[in-house]
Amino acid sequence: MNLNLREAILYKKIEEFPCQGTEAHRETLLCHELNPAQSRSIEPQKELLLGKLLFTGQKAEDDEKGQIVTLPEGLYLFEQCRHEAVLNQDEWLDMAIEQQKDGLWERNKPGNLLYTRFLYEDGSFVTQVFRPLI
Repeated sequence: MNLNLREAILYKKIEEFPCQGTEAHRETLLCHELNPAQSRSIEPQKELLLGKLLFTGQKAEDDEKGQIVTLPEGLYLFEQCRHEAVLNQDEWLDMAIEQQKDGLWERNKPGNLLYTRFLYEDGSFVTQVFRPLI
């Protein structure tokens, strides 16, 4: 599905993904570069698709300070999944690949970044994948 994100979502930059304890319940964002050739393939090779991790961010409390990173406003391919636990990299990368296939099939032109957002809402973990549209 296409999503028009009307306002950037701000995060405090952190060093690593919090996967355990109460920190796993805080909204978190990962931003990866994608392999340019694989990111335009209708049949990407999973092990080659994901490139460098550009940043990890966590939704900051009002009084927290630190370097700010964003999920910028704009047009995106968007997909989400609710689950009883935080999805691992293999699972959310599968989501991103299916999103890419569907997006290319519909003649969209996704960019070379992948944003993966994790949040806890209504008693379940939600994973969202965003690909900017060119």
